[in-house]
Amino acid sequence: MLAGAGIGSRREMEQWIAAGRVSVNGAPAVIGMRVSADDRVLVDGRPLRLRRSDAARVLLYHKPTGEIVSRDDPEGRPQVFEKLPRLRGAKWVAVGRLDFNTSGLLIFTTSGELANRLMHPRHRIEREYAVRVLGELREEQMQALRTGVPLEDGAAHLDSIVDAGGQGSNHWYNVVLSEGRNREVRRLFEALNLTVSRLMRVRFGPISLPSYLKRGQMHELDEVEIARLLGALEFQPQAVVLKAVARPKSAVAHRSRAAPAKSGRRRR
Repeated sequence: MLAGAGIGSRREMEQWIAAGRVSVNGAPAVIGMRVSADDRVLVDGRPLRLRRSDAARVLLYHKPTGEIVSRDDPEGRPQVFEKLPRLRGAKWVAVGRLDFNTSGLLIFTTSGELANRLMHPRHRIEREYAVRVLGELREEQMQALRTGVPLEDGAAHLDSIVDAGGQGSNHWYNVVLSEGRNREVRRLFEALNLTVSRLMRVRFGPISLPSYLKRGQMHELDEVEIARLLGALEFQPQAVVLKAVARPKSAVAHRSRAAPAKSGRRRR
């Protein structure tokens, strides 16, 4: 229920409960405790209103390079959260991250349960990227990326890699992987002494970056799109009740896999 209220991820909420930061009806909360809207829940001494009627919101953001996915940056760099719509009684939870120099699809939601469903490693949700490298990969290099490349935190591999063409010294590839390790795509290419000159996420699970969404723009999913997303994930969060929002054409794919970008052209 805490995660569903948008306070944070389920893992974070478990840590908060274990640290004694949450109480229910004057007693310390324990993991697995059942609560309802009639219970008095305090988080860090502040009352939290639990309402099953709260609608889960999902926001797509086309992140440009030069922004950090954090609410606290000692270097004072531009933060993606500064651009998001303000909320009352909830907060935006980022579904995964993108590096400062990586652009593309970022998903935000007010449902911690939904964020957990999309991010948890056991679900192996696909992430698709468009990668521009200096030079063209040899077949043995592509095969190595498919079968496995040693990294400092263990071997990693791509689920697929497709040549997307290019001009001059720059060549594009569309890659898919089902892990979310830090800088994993860049590190895989760098392990083969390949220089990534541009990296862009174009799909996360069943959600593709809409072609009409330009850098720095955002799109909130409407009732139909959220229902389609939950159906594709075979998932129904406890605290989710859908609310209609008039929006343009759907960004959620009917199929769980997006088609690779055409040669020489990038999704925007």
